[in-house]
Amino acid sequence: MWSHLSTISYCKLSPRIRRISAASLTSNRNLSTMVSTEDPELRDFVGFLESLKNYEKAGVPKGAGTDSGEGFDLGRMKRLMLRLDNPHFNYKVVHVAGTKGKGSTSAFLSNILRAGGYSVACYSSPHILSIKERMSCNGVPVSAATLNDVFKSIKPILDQSIQEENGSLSHFEILTGIAFSLFAKENVDIAVIEAGLGGARDATNIIESSNLAASVITTIGEEHLAALGGSLKTIAEAKSGIIKHGRPVVLGGPFLPHIEDILRSKAASMSSPVILASDIGSNSSVKRIIDRNGVGLRQSCEIVIQNEKDDKPIVELGDVNLRMLGHHQLQNAVTATCVSLCLRDQGWGRVTDEAIRIGLENTRLLGRSQFLTPKEAEALQLPGATVLLDGAHTKDLREL
Repeated sequence: MWSHLSTISYCKLSPRIRRISAASLTSNRNLSTMVSTEDPELRDFVGFLESLKNYEKAGVPKGAGTDSGEGFDLGRMKRLMLRLDNPHFNYKVVHVAGTKGKGSTSAFLSNILRAGGYSVACYSSPHILSIKERMSCNGVPVSAATLNDVFKSIKPILDQSIQEENGSLSHFEILTGIAFSLFAKENVDIAVIEAGLGGARDATNIIESSNLAASVITTIGEEHLAALGGSLKTIAEAKSGIIKHGRPVVLGGPFLPHIEDILRSKAASMSSPVILASDIGSNSSVKRIIDRNGVGLRQSCEIVIQNEKDDKPIVELGDVNLRMLGHHQLQNAVTATCVSLCLRDQGWGRVTDEAIRIGLENTRLLGRSQFLTPKEAEALQLPGATVLLDGAHTKDLREL
């Protein structure tokens, strides 16, 4: 296991981008043409979920994400999965937590694995247009028909579980159970699972060492402070809860020294090898954006990853044209690359350097460093404008 990792990444960007305010977009009547309502075929499914406690809407109780007496009870989630015959035991899992970068890193990794020819599921949150976005198989959001089939097949078990748990099972817990059941039905090789809140007491944290390929912690920042204990220290402790005994953990970062110490200490207590994707001494630069034949903007990057004990690079990729722009997306791409190498080390041999390149270059997410195409900008009555959509929701992200 190559736990002593050095990354050198160069990114070429250009500052010549016209900024369009969020207010001007949300007030534009043509924006509605880009927004769809939930599929009518999912009316019963959505209605069922809406009958449950939804902490995404209501707010998360104080301390609920901490590994303490105030934290969510993982026992009810484990009992639900047992009633469903533990579908998540049927495939390997990469578990991703972090304040920011989870969705992008998960998308990069999923596409790398797909480029290697593996059947890949991805579970993420929240969604933008449809709840179907949260569950994808092989790069495609689940269809309404498939989601309905899975829901109807396990609804009696869900009803029984809700009754036996005295109505305490939440919207996210039930949705997670449905997603894990869906992935088993689709017979995927591996699932990339994004934690919803924190890590230690998140509903997704029922994955055992035996089917965990790797844990990933992207960043640690001040989000959901009250729910996660009130400080960066307690947030780091909560997110480190996804580290499992003997399984490798990839740390994105960069982290403050005392935060990295917390994560490394947890990993040491679990005998988990640590792979550090960020390198404080790495040479990262932002230089220019390229426009490939008018089909969209790209940032041209060079990614070099090597073992600190060996000067020879493990991966050396030049002119990687990322559709996800910004230095933070370069870091997410580097983190996903490190996870890919970790999987390759475990025997996922089809994760070649070329698969890594293809996966990184083909990744695009709605509302994450998303530059609209000329046609999309024109639909917003902004012809000729370069429009960037990004759901930045923390102070650090808004300053990028």
